[in-house]
Amino acid sequence: MTPYVLFLVLSAAVLHAIWNLISKKANGKAPFVWLMYIGSAVVYLPLLVYHIASNEQFEFSKPMLWFSLSSAILHIAYFLILLKGYRKADLSVVYPLARGSGPLLSSMAAIVVLRETFGYHIALGLALILAGVLVITGLSFKKGDKKIQAGIFWGSLTGLFIALYTLNDAIAIKNYQLSPLQLTFSSNAFSIVLLIPLLIGKTEEIKNDWIEHKWSILAIAILSPAAYILVLEALKLAPLAIIAPARETSILIGVFMGSKALNETDGKRRIIASALILCGIVALSLT
Repeated sequence: MTPYVLFLVLSAAVLHAIWNLISKKANGKAPFVWLMYIGSAVVYLPLLVYHIASNEQFEFSKPMLWFSLSSAILHIAYFLILLKGYRKADLSVVYPLARGSGPLLSSMAAIVVLRETFGYHIALGLALILAGVLVITGLSFKKGDKKIQAGIFWGSLTGLFIALYTLNDAIAIKNYQLSPLQLTFSSNAFSIVLLIPLLIGKTEEIKNDWIEHKWSILAIAILSPAAYILVLEALKLAPLAIIAPARETSILIGVFMGSKALNETDGKRRIIASALILCGIVALSLT
């Protein structure tokens, strides 16, 4: 990995952790996500126009259409599930599990579906990630730990959609040489339309979300696409197996923020658990 690629990935990790902290504080639902997508479209439209005017690669082909649509569907599910998790549990539980289960599920799918070899690094990665999950739970699954259980469920479900949209967009970028900026912008535009059925009868909620959370919405509208575009740009220059674990350094940043900024309990234990999950992700990436 070159210093430039490392800079892209680490910058993306920091931005990703920041916008997740903002999302946790906002406790948004579908109207919040819709407003975020609109804000993102407005903010990034001038950049897309410049992208086109500078004679860089731009083509609204069939692959762009279908990959943008599939990316939009997967990202909508990801956002709604993630925000549901943040309403039900702590950031320092949901975030590391979401980011850790994504690569884990991707690796397991490769073994089961693509018949890839179950190597020692897969076994090590699986063991480390599961160890991290057990540390987060405090080795307790009692009925009184409903908040932890909710964090595990929603975090893992979020991770499933992370794995799906990462695979979808990686194929688009690497196999079809689609523009990261155009793919992200087109996906967001589709998302605005696809979310409309979920907003019927929620005019007041949309207004209230904008009045109460407009700065949070605008911040996420800028930071979330920026973080993802940086990752997609890095994917053009390095393999997914290297980029995927490197970007998950955001796990430690996110858990630290949850412990300090949100005063969530068991900060030290959850940071240790996140370090185990991060090591597991790195092990999964070994060849």
